[in-house]
Amino acid sequence: MKVSDYLSSGELQALTKRSDARAWFTFAVNWGLIAGAFALAIAWPNPLTIVLAVLILAARQLGLGILVHDCAHHALFRDRRTNETIGQWLAGTPINLSLAGYRTYHLAHHRYAGTPQDPDLGFVANYPISRASLRRKFMRDITGRTGLRDLTRSLSRFRLAKDWPWLAFHLGLFAVLALAGGWWAYGLWWVAQLFVYPVIVRLRQIGEHGVVPDRGSLDPRLNTSTTLARWWERLFIAPNHVHYHVEHHLAAGVPPYRLPQMHRLLSARGFYDGHDAISRGYADVIRRATRQPA
Repeated sequence: MKVSDYLSSGELQALTKRSDARAWFTFAVNWGLIAGAFALAIAWPNPLTIVLAVLILAARQLGLGILVHDCAHHALFRDRRTNETIGQWLAGTPINLSLAGYRTYHLAHHRYAGTPQDPDLGFVANYPISRASLRRKFMRDITGRTGLRDLTRSLSRFRLAKDWPWLAFHLGLFAVLALAGGWWAYGLWWVAQLFVYPVIVRLRQIGEHGVVPDRGSLDPRLNTSTTLARWWERLFIAPNHVHYHVEHHLAAGVPPYRLPQMHRLLSARGFYDGHDAISRGYADVIRRATRQPA
């Protein structure tokens, strides 16, 4: 199976065309939501706005990670150097993620998806699992055990000479929030990262490679899954079109803002016919992740 079996060369050329304007807009949306979440909590501090701010921040922490992912593929901006520079400083630095290091890791995932050499295999290898097992995983996430474990690992590797940009970002974020009259809101970033972000990441991982019919196959319709996310799922769980994952594995050079168009074209051509490669929202992802084999 080749992508050219379903899309013409002209269509592929149009789909892989990068737009600096749309790339900058994508960054603006992510940072606008982060700023809006803090502003909401500071302007109207009450339990509802604080919970909503935490949920948005956690989703945009993942959103920044997805921007690193897209820039690592050089699939966001037209210029390779702009992808690497902007992807690192405006997406990787705030979450202490090296774009160059991530690229090496992630390209191995694309090359070996679903096989024993896949560096992401450990996250999804045992699915489907029982409902009780999945509940236990989510409880570890919601209670902060997963987030604290990951933060401890990250801090154990902290070196000032290497990680000073991340430290500078957080000092700057605290200063900006303090000047806005809400120094306390800085803690929402960490509440989001420790208690909500791990839940979102787990859902994303399950939706991408945990609910597939044949993880070791070379066909992305068998080793990868796409989730048709509703608007609120895109806001809180699947930022930046990350849920179009079959499409991304089929042609990693397609910018994220063109993945919905690619999905529609492939659907119209029968690309998914006869394949169990589509989840209908994240409730369906959970259902598929806990279904028992026939």
